[in-house]
Parts: sequence; C-alpha cells; structure tokens
Amino acid sequence: MTETDKQTEERIFDAATDVFLDKGMDGARMQDIANRANINKALLHYYYRTKDKLFEAVFEKIAGKVFSRFAPIFDENLSLEDKIRFFFNEHISFLQNNPRLPAFILNEINRNPARFRKLMNNIDINKLWIMLEKQHKEELAAYNISRDMIPQLMTTIASMSVFPFAARGIFEGIFERIDLDFNDYLDDRKKFAADFVIKALKNREIGE
Repeated sequence: MTETDKQTEERIFDAATDVFLDKGMDGARMQDIANRANINKALLHYYYRTKDKLFEAVFEKIAGKVFSRFAPIFDENLSLEDKIRFFFNEHISFLQNNPRLPAFILNEINRNPARFRKLMNNIDINKLWIMLEKQHKEELAAYNISRDMIPQLMTTIASMSVFPFAARGIFEGIFERIDLDFNDYLDDRKKFAADFVIKALKNREIGE
C-alpha cells in the first residue's frame, strides 16, 4: 500500500468514525462518509466494499481502544483498591473526552448484540479470576470476594461510570437547577464512585 493509499484510508476511517458516532449504523450513509472524507463515493467503495464492513472495522477499533486504555489494571504492582480507583478515573476521563461513545455503544449493542458478544468473548472470567487471585489473594479473602461475584462486581463498577453519560440529558437538566456543572460533577464522581465501591466491599466484609 502506497503512502497516498494509507492517507486516504485513514481519512475514510476518521470520517466514518465521525459519521457512525453521530448517526449510528442505520442512520449513516456511504455518501455521508464520502462527503466527510472529501472523496467520491466510488473511491470509498474501492477501499471498503460495503457499509457493514466499514462499520465493523470502526466498531472493533473503538472497542479495542476502550479495552486497551485499561491494560494497567492487570499490573501486579497495583492493589485491588488502586485498580478500582484507576478504573473509575480512566473510564470517566475517557468518556468525558469521547462523549458520543456511550450512546453509540449502547445503541449498537441493542441493534446487533452478536457483534458485542463476539468482542466480549475475549474476556475469560476464569482467567481473570486466576489473575486476580494470584495478585490479590489476601484482599479478595478479606472482602469475601469469590469467583462467582466477579460478574456482579464488574457490571456494578462499569454501570456506575457509564450511567451518568447514558442519561446525560436528564442529569444536565437537573444540575442546571442547582447550578452544578456536569463536568465538575464527573470529576468529583471519579473519587466518589471509587470510594463508594471500596466502602461497600469493606462493609460487606464486616457484615458477613
């Protein structure tokens, strides 16, 4: 592939990402993408034969970008509490910088759940548990966290950071009445949500 080909493909990919994030798979047209990339439609079809193939490439790259952001969670030098704090800080910061992403992903999960299941197949709960147990055996025991709890813990943590973005329109309307800036709320939430989860785990340890 020549340098010109690479540049054209990158321009198409960037344009497609913008259009898909704005309109979703169903609302986007190849002509929209060609216009955004400032090329003709025939050239777009030369690089990507169908909208489905272009969308799949964009979706997988976006999902990969999200997952790669959290690679340090697997760092054995971080405590379990540090990992929880890291996740909330990085995840909320990432969504602040990509505000269209939550609605896009939620819409596409509902539209084509099979595509998301394919991506999620890369997550092996058993391997994740083995890694956590190896790195945090004492903390897991202290908090009474078992392998069976991991799906509950993962979905609880993820939903606590995603939901404010999924319901942003509602929250912004409420916050306007109390003169609270949405981004200030999100910055505070990074620590609040992490503290909440950690305290809940500690109280669970005491209660059980």
